[in-house]
Amino acid sequence: MNATQSYLPEGLPIPTPETDGLSAPYWNGLKDGVLTIQRCKSCGGWQWGPEWICHRCLSFDMGWETVEPRGRIFSWERVWHPVHPALKGHGPYIVVLVELPHADNVRLIGNLIGDPRQTVTIGAAVEGVFEHHPNASTPHTLLQWRTVG
Repeated sequence: MNATQSYLPEGLPIPTPETDGLSAPYWNGLKDGVLTIQRCKSCGGWQWGPEWICHRCLSFDMGWETVEPRGRIFSWERVWHPVHPALKGHGPYIVVLVELPHADNVRLIGNLIGDPRQTVTIGAAVEGVFEHHPNASTPHTLLQWRTVG
């Protein structure tokens, strides 16, 4: 996949930050090619998805920190059924739940790029791939994953 390719076909809904701005640091980071995850300034706990309050200590003093887009596959699914009309005829594809050990094992979901029939192993090392869509009606970047090692 190069900078002009998309893992999944065009026509899918474009992800956008919520209007309250809560997830904007995540989406803005992806546009810059960095992964940012929410971290509590009071207790230091990491969490995903974004929330106004820390799930551990109930503080409202939440911040964002850049983390390496590397992790391991916690779970996965090979999707055969088109869950959106734009996906008709484009299956299968692989959705992975990636755990980030260096960020308190928070988990993010994304697509595993590469052969859609590849063998997937729980615990396999993956790295993030920033899929930029600068010419979309709402420019955005997606975080995909690929196996390493």
